[in-house]
Amino acid sequence: MKTYWTKEEDVERKWFVVDAEGQTLGRLASQIATVLRGKHKPIYNPSVDTGDYVVVVNAEKIHTTGRRMDSKKYYTHSGYVGGLKERTLRQMLETDPDRVIHLAVRGMLPKNALGRKIIKKLKVYAGPEHPHGAQQPEPLEF
Repeated sequence: MKTYWTKEEDVERKWFVVDAEGQTLGRLASQIATVLRGKHKPIYNPSVDTGDYVVVVNAEKIHTTGRRMDSKKYYTHSGYVGGLKERTLRQMLETDPDRVIHLAVRGMLPKNALGRKIIKKLKVYAGPEHPHGAQQPEPLEF
């Protein structure tokens, strides 16, 4: 009996749509990261991208616990002296809500070339509409 090793061409990818309305940010992100990596499939291999595509809608309506809306900070740096910018989760949700989920999921993926490839399969939209209807995404419930 030979050991089966998953290859890139053996993977069948599905499309899933997730409604983020009322979901807790971290719990939603960890479940999305699991589907993106393919850990829900029996053919999972940590060195091969076996995951599916995930479309997240209603990113602006996520929920957080405690006082995280005002205490969680996002930092960016321009590269110049004194160029450090700091924004809270509340400010990020007002201006760029899809980036909040994108950053949360990206932090739960591998920090290498495979992680950069996996994150491209995540599509996040602030409102309820998305342009991926032709792929016939299935609803994904958590």
